[in-house]
Amino acid sequence: MARNFKTLDDMGDVTGKRVLVREDLNVPMADGQVTDDTRLRATLQTVTELADRGAIVLILAHFGRPKAPTPEFSLAQIVKPYETVLGRPVRYVDWEGDAANVATLQPGDIAVLENTRFFGGEEKNDPTTIERFAKLGDLFVNDAFSAAHRAHVSTEGLAHELPAFAGRQMEAELDALDKALGNPEHPVAAVVGGAKVSSKLDVLRHLVEKVDHLIIGGGMANTFLAARGVNVGKSLCEHDLTGTAEEILDAAEKANCTVHLPYDVVVAKEFKANPATRTVNVHEVAEDEMILDIGPAATEALGDVLKNCRTLVWNGPLGAFETPPFDAATVALAKTAAALTKEGSLVSVAGGGDTVAALNQAGVADDFTFVSTAGGAFLEWMEGKELPGVAALTC
Repeated sequence: MARNFKTLDDMGDVTGKRVLVREDLNVPMADGQVTDDTRLRATLQTVTELADRGAIVLILAHFGRPKAPTPEFSLAQIVKPYETVLGRPVRYVDWEGDAANVATLQPGDIAVLENTRFFGGEEKNDPTTIERFAKLGDLFVNDAFSAAHRAHVSTEGLAHELPAFAGRQMEAELDALDKALGNPEHPVAAVVGGAKVSSKLDVLRHLVEKVDHLIIGGGMANTFLAARGVNVGKSLCEHDLTGTAEEILDAAEKANCTVHLPYDVVVAKEFKANPATRTVNVHEVAEDEMILDIGPAATEALGDVLKNCRTLVWNGPLGAFETPPFDAATVALAKTAAALTKEGSLVSVAGGGDTVAALNQAGVADDFTFVSTAGGAFLEWMEGKELPGVAALTC
């Protein structure tokens, strides 16, 4: 791939340089404890490399959606857990006297600056805030793809004020996304699941022009089945969008994209864990039943589709995977994709919170080529939109 952004390899000697690094430290917490440190671990490569190269590493990040500076949203509470993950000391720098505090740091030191959203100008990409942040650093590194869909000071503004580079996590993400949809090896398959078509309309419209096989699952598949005249009983279904579903199916046909909808499904009369279920043809769903997963025959057929593909991009589960036994299709297809990836015949890229949870549940997240923890940014990338934080890094 022809790179159009600079990486840490292009930075030269950074000894003693103050490097502002945008990371995603917006981790879930309960009772003062980090409950999932995935995002903290994702920063390791960039932060430790810069520190080992003698840079003064100043980490910019947001935490939550604060309306005003409050202890509840302070990044001070992240410092100790972050030290544990990094295995080295981490300083905390409040915005009060920030320049003086930064001046005390030595080459190799790592510091977390207070929540960028404590500044009203952060989310407005305010020039005054850009100037204040920029004065603290000599170089800027964006390592937070998950925030790249926002044109904020710490994601976009600083890239125009200081020499800008992609961190290792951002670099890996952009390379993976390019392999998935930018310049993929065909045939390409996309799995798109989730509850509602309305939340993925732009994704579907974009994908039918890009992929060879579009696999639709989750509640959104019911809307497409209804558009084809299938009675889906009391299944989750956006009946008002069946016309839109038909338009997408027509567009796919014109683009030579094969759309795969389930032909056997797992149904139940109640949506709860382990209810009485039956597996039926989609034309046999009773009025008082709801479709909650793709059936085994359709799942096996989808596995055969993947065996003939070279690239896979995945966003969203095939069924109500959080509630057993309606995780069966997602787990089975994920295991097939993982096996094909391990044998080298498939490049597999997945993203989105539910998707990551589903792949972890299947025990195969580590076997995919790349799994993005980004939510909104991954979705906007799948919609074909330009991400401000990525565009600002291009050179």
